Amino acid sequence: MANLQDRVELKGSARATLPGGQDVGPADPNEQIEVTVLLRRGSKPGEFPSIAEMGARLPRERKYLTREEFARLHGASAADLEKIRGFAVQHGLKIVSEDGARRIVKLSGTVQAFNDAFGANLRRYQHSSGTYRCRTGKLTIPADLESIIDGVFGLDNRPQTNAHFRLRKKKPTVHAQAAALSYSPLQVAQAYGFPSGATGAGQCIAVIELGGGYNVSDINSFFSNLGITTPKVTAISVDGAANSPTGDSSGPDGEVELDIEVAGAIAPAAQIAAYFAPNTDQGFIDAVTTAVHDATLKPSIVSISWGGPEESWTEQSRDALNSACEDASTLGVTILAASGDNGASDGSTSGTPTVDFPAASPYVVACGGTKLTISGDAIGSEQAWNELSANEGATGGGVSEVFALPTYQQSANVPKAPNGFVGRGVPDVSGDADPETGYNVFVDGQQSVIGGTSAVAPLWAGLLALINQSLEKNVGYVNPLLYMAKAESTFHDITSGSNGDYSAGPGWDACTGLGSPNGAALLAALRDE
Repeated sequence: MANLQDRVELKGSARATLPGGQDVGPADPNEQIEVTVLLRRGSKPGEFPSIAEMGARLPRERKYLTREEFARLHGASAADLEKIRGFAVQHGLKIVSEDGARRIVKLSGTVQAFNDAFGANLRRYQHSSGTYRCRTGKLTIPADLESIIDGVFGLDNRPQTNAHFRLRKKKPTVHAQAAALSYSPLQVAQAYGFPSGATGAGQCIAVIELGGGYNVSDINSFFSNLGITTPKVTAISVDGAANSPTGDSSGPDGEVELDIEVAGAIAPAAQIAAYFAPNTDQGFIDAVTTAVHDATLKPSIVSISWGGPEESWTEQSRDALNSACEDASTLGVTILAASGDNGASDGSTSGTPTVDFPAASPYVVACGGTKLTISGDAIGSEQAWNELSANEGATGGGVSEVFALPTYQQSANVPKAPNGFVGRGVPDVSGDADPETGYNVFVDGQQSVIGGTSAVAPLWAGLLALINQSLEKNVGYVNPLLYMAKAESTFHDITSGSNGDYSAGPGWDACTGLGSPNGAALLAALRDE
């Protein structure tokens, strides 16, 4: 066994205590747990595809890797996998599975074995939401694995994220008659000029779900009411989670069924793959890597409606998810993420504006929210979503303190982050999200009206499925293209409203991004023939 002096800190592994949690003693040393070890790419840095070069090309000019090519060229190397096997044997851990493309090795063993293997001190923490196995401080690994291991996830199983949806609050009948506005996803799509004639055929939209589930009867009722054939929906289990409806429409079922119903209404011929995982950093990372590298269903778009403030993630967790999204860009897979529903603070208790992650990743299309009123079948008015005074949320947005300003935002006049960092601006795009102008959906046996930036990610996922089909080529890493003059001019620029600390204005802004889409015009810009 390696000596103490042969061990080094695992970069980025430092973890803070669980906010609001109480340490109630050591974790059961005999408890069996399963841990994800993320390895480095098998290729040398210069061998990875140039994302900057790809970003400057129109979809028709791009060449994407197949998932098989990616696994062979950039997956974990045989030598690195062999070293992890030796490490596992040395510490009495079992190999549960290996996935070279995802660069993931799953290990199982007792809490005590993992404490010894990674220099951890796993404790039990009580919190208002439950009791969790937590760690604080840094992990250590053998020095000869320092350049091989990129992250270790699953030792700590505290909740990592929140779903970014808002169920419209019920109001006294006398007010509801005057104020209530809600739309089907088809009405929103029509107002935004989504391309006609396309159905999403040949596309697979992945939705990442970290709790709850969907009822087939709900899905069938929703699409039947719209006169649409129910899309094919497949549930995929990740890390033991499953499609598990709670029966509570105000809980995570609202998120799951919102995602499926909005994306499916826009692109009814697309297959929808729902990847269910535990709400932990391990579950989130495993779900995204599973979707991105799924060689069977082959998603072309991944819609994420869950997230949390940048500061709530460990550095290794952010790096791992960001890396998975970068992998996706080489495969022609677009990642979309909701920018959050708590205004510029993103629900953080720090008192300063912060952005939501994974929306803050430069490889993700960050989706902000608006308040949309429709007149006839067109936009009547639109402004930044902000119902904070009514405790009904506001669009997330701001500037990353972690991810540097990407090349594609150099001319977007992104302000500096609160700490002075020249960071990535969030969001990129927006769409209807205010629960006061929300979406008519069917959840847990009843009609509901739901808003939140959670609705915007699947709305855009549906639009991109239509665009992919129309172009006969995936748009993939579309962020740089959105900021090119021809595409940027297609957006409905939102110039009024705020999210608390940032105001909407001409051009890009830190609450509505470039604006809401004119779908057919965006298709033409991305075709550019």
